This record gives sequence, C-alpha cells and structure tokens, in this order.
Amino acid sequence: MNFKNHIETAWNLTLRNIVALLLLTLVFWGASILTLGILMPVTLAGYTQSLILLLREGREPKMQDLFSEMKLFLPLLVFGIACFVVSTIGFMLFFLPGVVVVFGVTFFCIYMVPLMTDQKLGLIDAIKESYAMTRRVPLVDHLVMVIIYMAISTIGGSIVIGILFTQPLAILFLASVYEENKTQVSPVETSAKIDSES
Repeated sequence: MNFKNHIETAWNLTLRNIVALLLLTLVFWGASILTLGILMPVTLAGYTQSLILLLREGREPKMQDLFSEMKLFLPLLVFGIACFVVSTIGFMLFFLPGVVVVFGVTFFCIYMVPLMTDQKLGLIDAIKESYAMTRRVPLVDHLVMVIIYMAISTIGGSIVIGILFTQPLAILFLASVYEENKTQVSPVETSAKIDSES
C-alpha cells in the first residue's frame, strides 16, 4: 500500500478545499456538542460520504451533507452507545482493556461507515465487509494505516482548534485507502447475489 500517495492525496485535497472543510467540520462539532453527542454518529456518516465524493468526483462539501444520512441514525446510535459502554467499562478496569477495545473496534470496523453510506450496506453487513476488507491486504499494511489514521485524529484532538484541520485530513486519508481497497468484489454483495438467484 502506497501510504505516501494516500497522505499526499488527503493533504492536497484538504488544502485545496480548506474553507469548505473548516466550515463543515465546525458545524459537525457544533451539532454534536449541542445534541450532547446524539447526532455525532449520523452526522459523521454524512461528513464521511461528503469527503468520499470530494475525493472521487471533486465535489465541494456542503453543509446539508452532514444530515444526508439520517436514515442511519438508529443503527449508528446503537453501535456508538455499545462501543461507548464497552470501552468505558474497559477504561475503568485498569485502563488498558479500554485501549484494546477502542483499537480493536477501529482496526476491524474502520471501513464500516463508508460502506454504510457509499455501498448502502446495513450495520451488520458493513461490519462483516469491513472485517473482510482488513483481511484482503497484508496485516502490517492495515496496521500501519490504522496507526496513521489514529495518529492524525489524536494529534487534532489534543488541540481544540487543531481538530478542525486534522479531522478532514484523517477522513480523506481513510477515504483514499477505502477507494483503493473496495475495488475487489465484496463478499457481502456476492453472498446477497447468490441468495437472490437461488
């Protein structure tokens, strides 16, 4: 996997669309904070799909993109709450189990949201396909990709204003890797096709 190319792609797109991305990120965090995090999962889905379209089609992100995936509100909220509860329990148990949970979910479910928004998969199918996508590339490559993604996100999260820049950079990096890895035939789609033909 050419990480240099993915990082450069994300960096160049971020700089080229910096005003639109800063505004989009600001509204995303504003909506998330005002709703006490309730809208965070579903607006993140809209945010992610908006950046996938920016990468793929050069389409400039729009504010209404944040609310374009409202049909995913319930499944993403349930998934988010489940992850929050499990990771919180883990952090309470000597901290390390919480880190393992967060890293594990990120490692295996990193493509879940793009698959739900871009390929219209349901929650369970998206988790299965995300797991399958992690298996299609060498383990070291996927591990490095997850570390880069988490590092960019963590650096931004450590500085309040920094996240306005690093969040779109991280999501565009993820979108670039997703575009490369989704080219193969999806096992979930293949299975669904076989079921419909039988």
